[in-house]
Amino acid sequence: MSEPLPESCRVVAWRPAVAGIAEVFHAQIADYRYPKHCHETWTVLIVDHGAIRYDLDTRHHGAVAETVSVLPPGVIHNGYPAERLGSFRKRNLYLDSGFLPPDLVGRAVDASTFHDAGLRAAISALHDRLAAPDPLDVEAQLALIAERFRQRLRRRPLTVHEPEPALADQLRQYLDGHIADNVTLDQAARLLGRSVPHLVRSFTKRYSISPHAYVVAKRIEAARNLLLQGMPAAQVATDVGFHDQAHLTRHFKRHISVTSARYAASADKGPQHTRAPRVAGVRH
Repeated sequence: MSEPLPESCRVVAWRPAVAGIAEVFHAQIADYRYPKHCHETWTVLIVDHGAIRYDLDTRHHGAVAETVSVLPPGVIHNGYPAERLGSFRKRNLYLDSGFLPPDLVGRAVDASTFHDAGLRAAISALHDRLAAPDPLDVEAQLALIAERFRQRLRRRPLTVHEPEPALADQLRQYLDGHIADNVTLDQAARLLGRSVPHLVRSFTKRYSISPHAYVVAKRIEAARNLLLQGMPAAQVATDVGFHDQAHLTRHFKRHISVTSARYAASADKGPQHTRAPRVAGVRH
């Protein structure tokens, strides 16, 4: 039986409704040592405060705020604060075993921690998105993060193919045909014979917008039409591909400046409510 966490420790954990992510784990740890254990997932770890020491198999590693760590599935490890600090605050992603190929397990044991500011910033931004995730957006970010880890662990320059405008057009056509569906970039990648990162780069280069942002904008356009027809917002949300009305409202306000409910209500008021107010002494 593992030792219970002391009162000085705080943990927040959840499982987002996103394929590939088994758990998100945020913790503040003080005066506590994790016993030896292992996970069936890849662990991606960033430290926000303090420093962590951990033993991965027979290798000794450490992580601080400037680094990114990756721990492979099935490998015994522990974890404890660096003695000079006595505490740390961290954010973990527990990612399905398919996040990285099995042949990288040994390399991750040998070289678990990297100084990579760009990779760390991408992981931190992904954590921010996971409070209210959009699966298509998270899928793209995870694919780019995995690509970067493969580069670091294989210790060779990343071969990045030039964006393909024709491929971007094909992806746009595919997305247009599945706007309201639970579409994934992995499905599109298999259909088009390219990797997810290459799809994202090609599309973004061609249209100056990410595939996720494009789909959201198309769904908002469809939602506007249905709202003005008098369809209830809750039904509109699911009909155009959002999870629920709250999901629609979050994106609708960002795109249109008002909530979907206020937008729908404006249809009953007519154009007289949008005229500029009269100013005393000025003839119009």
